[in-house]
Amino acid sequence: MENLNETSKEERSKLNPFLSVWMHPKQTTRYMINEKSIGFAILVLSIGYIGSLMSGLIDSEFLPDFSPWLLVLLCVIFAPIAGVIGTAISALISWLFGKLFKGTGTYSDLFKGLSLTAIPYIVLVPLYIIWMMTSPDSLLDPNFMGSLPWIFWPTILVSIIVTIWSFVISVGAVAEAHQISNWMAFFTIFIPAIIIFIVLFVLFFVILIGIIGVGMM
Repeated sequence: MENLNETSKEERSKLNPFLSVWMHPKQTTRYMINEKSIGFAILVLSIGYIGSLMSGLIDSEFLPDFSPWLLVLLCVIFAPIAGVIGTAISALISWLFGKLFKGTGTYSDLFKGLSLTAIPYIVLVPLYIIWMMTSPDSLLDPNFMGSLPWIFWPTILVSIIVTIWSFVISVGAVAEAHQISNWMAFFTIFIPAIIIFIVLFVLFFVILIGIIGVGMM
């Protein structure tokens, strides 16, 4: 029994979250919860959100006059802030709604687990850097009418795959952290997303009606 415990510990110590999360999200989530600190989770977010912020630069009309290197620097600077805030909110929502399915995870467990969803976005960093350096106008200008650069389609394709895989990881992370099934974890994420969408839609509709009403006065 002692040898078995020692082997398990040794296997855990060799686990690399940046690699293992792609194929073993649940195992990696358990490793993060048991073996890693919140500080390590923030480090993961700080790296992964660089790619996430870069993907958000597409058609950013207010940024075309910025130099590509400045944009990269801004993404690096704001990645930890965006990562911590975004994951803190996601973890809170998943923690609260997970209780509906008798989830047992703590807020810390959810934060560590969901930090893993940022890892796939690391793949996007070199692609968007190449895009920014070779054809910044086609990336940033929504009114760009020239020919698309060769990097466009590979970047878009990889971005779609990364987004889907990040969601798959989030389901596995919530399931493992809360010790619930994948389906329950899916609805733990899906239900609040639908509620937020409905609230925002109603809010937008109310504001729109208000603007129209004021305009008719």
